[in-house]
Amino acid sequence: MIGALGGHGDQRALDLGGTVLTYAELDAAIERSPQVAVCDASALPVLEALICIFAAARRGTAVIVEDPATRPERGKIDPSSVLLVATSGSSGRPRPLARTAASWFDSFPEFTTITGIETHDRVLITGPLHATMHLFGAVHALWRGACVTDDPTDATVVHAVPAVLRRVVLEAPRLRTAVVAGTMLDDGARSAASGIEIVEYYGAAELSIVAARRVPEAMRLLDSVDAEIRDGLLFVRSPYRVLGAAEWFGVGDRAILGSNGELTILGRGEFAINVGGTTVMAEDVERTLESMDGVRGAAVIGSPHSVLGETITAVIEHDDAVTLQAIRAQARALLAREAMPSRWIAIDELPRTGSGKVARGRVKELHS
Repeated sequence: MIGALGGHGDQRALDLGGTVLTYAELDAAIERSPQVAVCDASALPVLEALICIFAAARRGTAVIVEDPATRPERGKIDPSSVLLVATSGSSGRPRPLARTAASWFDSFPEFTTITGIETHDRVLITGPLHATMHLFGAVHALWRGACVTDDPTDATVVHAVPAVLRRVVLEAPRLRTAVVAGTMLDDGARSAASGIEIVEYYGAAELSIVAARRVPEAMRLLDSVDAEIRDGLLFVRSPYRVLGAAEWFGVGDRAILGSNGELTILGRGEFAINVGGTTVMAEDVERTLESMDGVRGAAVIGSPHSVLGETITAVIEHDDAVTLQAIRAQARALLAREAMPSRWIAIDELPRTGSGKVARGRVKELHS
């Protein structure tokens, strides 16, 4: 049944903010939830929001889970909608999305096989539910019968973007598995999570999960997902797409697709920087910078240049113990000449989306 819980009785379902609910208590709370045509869970605490979400899934009504600070304009709601969410806004303003409950729940069995999440796991969610990777992770955990928690000290599984994973592993001694998404896994995050099994998946808010892997294996398409490359860009056909999306959805990422479903993501097409005729992918430079000592986060953008077309600007969030001069010296040893930033900006904190991804559109707006 859509909206069914995977646990029962006295098994722990939620441990959030010091409040614990068993599966029996959670099920009763879902059944007691008032029935409304559209529930807005955007500003609710996570525990209450999850009750609204499962109630909507069971009843076939709609629930809104958006960032209250950056709500997209939303028109008429499709009657088959259950989840009303939005894109992350990492490259611009968030866009409204609507999906059926089945567009997520139907992918849960394969996601369970990929991640190995069990009913005894305590699944740590590291960001707000309006970031769809965290919403997906929490809903899947309750469908599976695991416990959703915000306490890292007792967590056995975590959902996190790579930048957040670096911090979480220091606070979560019992971690067995890290489920990573949002941005591509970098060497620094991989090294920080040494000894923990890492499951990395690639997806989009409009499509849900497209491909996944257990590191260090290759990324492969999900069984029910098709893909093709058109002029170097990835197009995906998925049963998990949002309502209104084209059957073949253009993700906007440059990619290589192998004959066996092996998928290699090269970077966001719109963030290719043309330096004197050489194409430099912003994500590649960012991953290199974030792997260096003292760098907590990096955003790379193109800046106009009268001769070269563009040059590279690096906006860096770093530890006080490491100077920007030292970071530049490390970069010179690791980056090709064309990829070496010519302009460096150090800031206290990079703007980020709710999931923890760098809000590159905002960085470009502020520093281009």
